[in-house]
Amino acid sequence: MIDLAALAGLFLAALMAATVLPMQSEAALVALLVASTHPAWLLVAIAGLGNVLGSLVNWLIGRGIERFRDRPWFPVKPAALDRAQGWYRRYGKWSLLLSWAPIVGDPLTVVAGLAREPLPVFLALVTVAKVGRYAVLAAATLSVI
Repeated sequence: MIDLAALAGLFLAALMAATVLPMQSEAALVALLVASTHPAWLLVAIAGLGNVLGSLVNWLIGRGIERFRDRPWFPVKPAALDRAQGWYRRYGKWSLLLSWAPIVGDPLTVVAGLAREPLPVFLALVTVAKVGRYAVLAAATLSVI
């Protein structure tokens, strides 16, 4: 029987983990895989969907961040924003394949929005990266249990 609360918890953990909030979703995925109460493909899909949507939130934040650039209360200095845009122009859209990585992945999705990466390209690359990471984690977990 499918436990909707567990799936909702996994979705929320994955969504929040993809934002700039310090959270992790891998432990929730592994716990549900070990419990064997849901098909692995469903868990990977739910976690992937939540994580991609969280990255979309970051992209949207990046799209709107320019208007706050010169405000004295804004925590990111204009020079740092310029460096981030320069870095993204240098490495381009393919750097989004690292959006799954700890520490750099979440800010990278914000910078992609700041750099005006087209949404379809953003979603395609981030989906490959995020779902790919969960698929590898699921395969590794299932090979051990």
